[in-house]
Amino acid sequence: MLGLNKRDFRLLIIVLLLTLGTPFLLQPFAEGTELAKFNAGYPDLMQRIAIFGIFAMGFNILFGLTGYLSFGHAAFLGVGSYSAVWMFKLLSMNVIPAILLAMITAGLFSLVIGYISLRRSGIYFSILTLAFAQMSFALAYSVLTPITNGETGLQLALSDPRILDPVNNTGSLPLTNIFGLEMNAAVKIEMLGRLYTFSVGYYFSAAIALLAFYVSLRIFRSPFGLMLRAIKSNQQRLSYTGLSTRPYTLAAFVISGIYAGLAGGLMASMDPLAGAERMQWTASGEVVIMSILGGVGTLMGPVLGAGAIKYLENIFSKINESVLQSWFAFLPDGLENTVVWVFSRFTGDGWPLTLGLLFMLVVTFLPGGLVEGGQRIAKLFKRDKVKPDGENNDEDGAKHKPEPTPRVDE
Repeated sequence: MLGLNKRDFRLLIIVLLLTLGTPFLLQPFAEGTELAKFNAGYPDLMQRIAIFGIFAMGFNILFGLTGYLSFGHAAFLGVGSYSAVWMFKLLSMNVIPAILLAMITAGLFSLVIGYISLRRSGIYFSILTLAFAQMSFALAYSVLTPITNGETGLQLALSDPRILDPVNNTGSLPLTNIFGLEMNAAVKIEMLGRLYTFSVGYYFSAAIALLAFYVSLRIFRSPFGLMLRAIKSNQQRLSYTGLSTRPYTLAAFVISGIYAGLAGGLMASMDPLAGAERMQWTASGEVVIMSILGGVGTLMGPVLGAGAIKYLENIFSKINESVLQSWFAFLPDGLENTVVWVFSRFTGDGWPLTLGLLFMLVVTFLPGGLVEGGQRIAKLFKRDKVKPDGENNDEDGAKHKPEPTPRVDE
């Protein structure tokens, strides 16, 4: 169904169910309880998880399949954001044209950068993409100010023409919408002591993310995807056969850039503001960490990595010294102050230290990321234990070969 085999179709259904149930999964604790501060089921965070999931999926097509590590994908994210905001200013507040323009612009920009950068491989390719990203940041911040509005950022104004929208006589800035349905519209429902928020913006972003996941799945299973895996395995050997690998790597680079532009367009659709900070190398580094944390080269890895990082960032940022003091109040005063001081270095504004420590542990003990962790857990909970001779006995005494453990990433 949908061009997928049964296993891939089941995986798509699982992703669909997780997407629909995100407001419930991120709101596990009842309101008014001590643990309610760890709830994260509000629209802004859920939208960011979906958007960065798209960003990481696209990056995974390049890095996970070909092995080319780019440190410049934030440039395409920023270009997508700027393009979308310009569409809001000139044409309409409908998000569909803005997102389409963001994808087209980012695709063309990635075609130019990829054509130059892919003349080199390995660390030289990574440095080239980093250089292009920093040049893009400098252009947006201080050179192309008539287009980007410099350090202030590109934003909407009442004087913008918006030629396809009706005349705005309200005196306030219009809101982004999907055919008249405002993106910030939301419905709050209280159930079982929990307040769930279902927003248009999140489910629109989630629908786009689900479609992006389906396209990524088809790419992974296609002959094109197999060729990209072969390039990652041994590009030099492929070249010896007379096959030119550059068209394949360039196509992967452009597809990856289009995904980044889509993510940038969605960011602007949720908050119609584009700034040069989205093009900094730190944004590129963030998507690298997401992919490695989740599992590079796997289908679910980048999505899991994006969700984990954005959720943990939200939780650890909430933990300040007063919260820590309430947790460790049972300790003697001197020891309490010491413990609070130590833990406060890793929470609040110190969240990047926690992320660095988590990244170090994953790289050291789980090179396959969260997906590998899921595979290990699956092996622990196997229903049938394998006999020493490699065979299992049925109740009637008949022997049979054990079935292979299904791969979690697929």
